[in-house]
Amino acid sequence: MFGIPSIYWVLINATVSFIYLFIISKILGKKQIAQLEFIDYAVGISLGSIAADWSIETEQPFYYYLIAMTIFFLLALFVAIIGRKSTFLKRTLKGKPSTLIYDGKIDYRQLNKCKIDVNDLLSMLREKNYFDINDVAYAIFEPSGKLSVLPKGTQKPVVLEDVNKKLVEPASLTNILIVDGKISKSGLNKINKDKEWLFAKLQLQNKKELNNILLAAYDEKTKTFNVHTKRPAQ
Repeated sequence: MFGIPSIYWVLINATVSFIYLFIISKILGKKQIAQLEFIDYAVGISLGSIAADWSIETEQPFYYYLIAMTIFFLLALFVAIIGRKSTFLKRTLKGKPSTLIYDGKIDYRQLNKCKIDVNDLLSMLREKNYFDINDVAYAIFEPSGKLSVLPKGTQKPVVLEDVNKKLVEPASLTNILIVDGKISKSGLNKINKDKEWLFAKLQLQNKKELNNILLAAYDEKTKTFNVHTKRPAQ
């Protein structure tokens, strides 16, 4: 192209594409990194892919890539602007939060809608330092893919006025005995119980009733169960 050796075109294209991508990222804002939503993620991947192709292209005119990146940039900017102007359009284009745990109970329909299983939910809760689902009142899955957690009143962080009010019991993990209709043998072994004991305690008559249980956790200290079902009992 223009009689310039290919190696020099690669150097020029790579530099220009980097600068242009940097400018676009600055205009779109830090949200591209800090609070990625689905549309932001898709735009970021697309812009990066176009810039990478542009940097090593020696045959196609450079302005093809410039135009493509500009279109993605303008559309992303358009979505951001109308999202601030209209709540309905923002929810349509970027999605809305989903309550996965409501009033201490897992919402199975919302889990399915968000394509999340129980193990994913438990993992995200542990990342938020909630190792016992009994401590959680509400858990909201944000459009950015992050989980926001509101603990139960008794599990809120201690403030100065709470000091010396009562002794704090040592922390312990609850035993997960059923996950998505499947019995955890390792969980039963930890408390030296068997399947028959579990069925009797939960008053399960058959496998169909077992499959309806989304999560069953057992607190050995209080000898109580915390059960979350896929469907309300008929």
